[in-house]
Amino acid sequence: MSRIGLATISIPSGVEVTMNDGLVHVKGPKGELTQTIDACISMSIDDGNINFTRESDHKDHRSKHGLYRALINNMIEGVSKGYEIKQELVGVGYRAAVQGQKLELALGYSHNVVFELPSEIKATAEQERGKNPIVTLTSHDKQLIGAVAAKIRSLRKPEPYKGKGIRFVGEQIRRKAGKSAAKA
Repeated sequence: MSRIGLATISIPSGVEVTMNDGLVHVKGPKGELTQTIDACISMSIDDGNINFTRESDHKDHRSKHGLYRALINNMIEGVSKGYEIKQELVGVGYRAAVQGQKLELALGYSHNVVFELPSEIKATAEQERGKNPIVTLTSHDKQLIGAVAAKIRSLRKPEPYKGKGIRFVGEQIRRKAGKSAAKA
């Protein structure tokens, strides 16, 4: 049995969850999200709790049982609390600036990289003297914020020798020894 799929989701106050014809609509103080659910998974809402059941123990049905429960839980958490991802720009001369929905990054290329952010994501850039710039992304959609953060990180992945690049705050980069280690 799916341990994740069997867990009930409690709906916090201020969040409204509705379902009709396989489409789940979640509305809360931070925004609103929708998700379609496969016909093999049934969702029931009663007394502020949501339960998921599957129609059989087929492998495909078992995998979707936990998936849809996790997606709906992430939607409820997003519209009530929201999500935040912080990224650090490590490197000499690396800078970040935000103008509206455009994130301008100086990453050591000949020109600055201008990244257009979706309307659901808000970004801020903190630049403190002597410290690496930090870009903070906030949104109510966990899937979207994760995809955007991964795309920003892919603009300059951390390299293993000096550790320069865009990394998540708190991320550990596996470092390699340079040429001097081979001579010893």
